[in-house]
Amino acid sequence: MILSDLRSYLKQQKSVALRDMILHFDIDAEALRGMLQILMTKGYVRKVSAKEACGTSCCKCDSTLTEIYEFSKS
Repeated sequence: MILSDLRSYLKQQKSVALRDMILHFDIDAEALRGMLQILMTKGYVRKVSAKEACGTSCCKCDSTLTEIYEFSKS
């Protein structure tokens, strides 16, 4: 996978959880975060907080489910 594939996927999906990208691209979370960081630096992507909490305060939610990225450039 190359950065343009990731950028195109985010542009198409608008907003995606890290977990969904991991499954779609079959890639390690840390490698994907590195690529997302590059796209964030270039202004194509921004990290946003999850829209809804799970309802508990245990803080044991899988970060790949609550880590949301969205496309931010046309």
